[in-house]
Amino acid sequence: MKNFTLNSLKENRMEDIQFCQSCGMPLHADKLKGTENNGIKSNDYCKYCYVNSDFKNPEMNLDDMKNAVQTYMEKRKLPSYMIQKAVNILPALKRWKSKQQ
Repeated sequence: MKNFTLNSLKENRMEDIQFCQSCGMPLHADKLKGTENNGIKSNDYCKYCYVNSDFKNPEMNLDDMKNAVQTYMEKRKLPSYMIQKAVNILPALKRWKSKQQ
């Protein structure tokens, strides 16, 4: 498992950063990770998307997630290029990739 580090950001090594495979949030701390049924932390999903081996919003589709991520980032006044990058990566994440085939 690769972890998020300041050096990986500075060196722009995206492969060193682990992301939620639903919303794309960096999972740089265990406290941000969702949980499996047995209480073990998920290596794939954040606590905002996934609890007890279930998605919090199972009815959510890719367009819903794109809107949620964009709204969340806009409220935090993040630069538009960052918002666009975050939204554009969503279709490649595990939760959404299988639904596009």
